[in-house]
Formats: sequence, C-alpha cells, structure tokens
Amino acid sequence: MTHGNSLDGSIADGRHTQPVRVYYEDTDFSGVVYHASYLRFMERGRTNYLRLLGADHRAMFEAAEKEAPGFSFVVRHMSIDFRKPAFMDDVLDIVTTPEEVKGASVMLNQKVMRGADLLVEAHVQVAFVSGGRAKPIPKPLRIAMQADQKAGSGAEPAR
Repeated sequence: MTHGNSLDGSIADGRHTQPVRVYYEDTDFSGVVYHASYLRFMERGRTNYLRLLGADHRAMFEAAEKEAPGFSFVVRHMSIDFRKPAFMDDVLDIVTTPEEVKGASVMLNQKVMRGADLLVEAHVQVAFVSGGRAKPIPKPLRIAMQADQKAGSGAEPAR
C-alpha cells in the first residue's frame, strides 16, 4: 500500500519515508548537520506518518477527538545513535517504522538515510495523552497503526 504526496512522503510495506533536503539553517558553521536538526527531521517524519495512516485521516482524528478530547502525541522516550554526518544540500530519507503498538503508546524506529548509508537511528516511544494524562490510543488510530505495523509481515492487525 502506498499513499501520500511528495510533501508528506509515502507509506509502503509498513514504513513511512519522508524525503528531506539539508539547508544552510540545518548545519553548523562547517556545513555539517547540527545534531538537533535530526530531531526536527524525525519529528516531520512522525507527523507525516500519522497524517498518512488512513484513507480518511480527518474522520479518523475526529473520531479520536470524540473519544479523548484535547488529545496529543508526546515523545516519552528517545534513544538516538549518531553514526555518520550529513552535509548541506544532501537529500535524506527519514524512514519511520512502528515497532510496537501498545494501549497508550507506540514505539517507533526512525532512520535517517542518505542513499544506502544509515546516518542516524532512533527508537522513539510516543505516548497518547488527553487532559494531561496518558490514555489508551483511540481505536481508529490504534487499528491504523497496528495495520501498518503488520503490513510487512502479512499478519492481521489486532482489533
């Protein structure tokens, strides 16, 4: 399954790929990508991954809003491994793959790639929060994430 547009990247075979070009503002004085820029790149990947989860994305979020008013996703934990640098004008792919979908959180694997080279890898736990407290992920969102998690394995998502 592939859907999306060039601005949002695309989802295929259980992973979201978001292309990002490195601009001057993303680098330090030497033209190397500043470490905090990778966090912004990965945030774009996570945001667009959620945007592209369902065919009727707006309806899915409206249903979630009814179940859990004022909801949001927040990063609870992140471990990150910087392996190789990126440079000004590089075109990178931010690859986001759900590793585990739980009741109130999802563990994502995110990779920053330049072609076949792995530059940065992160494991990110994102929690679902409503009213300032962790809450179960509403069913429409949970089903969409589980379906994407299972897409590469051919297994049926839990309902």
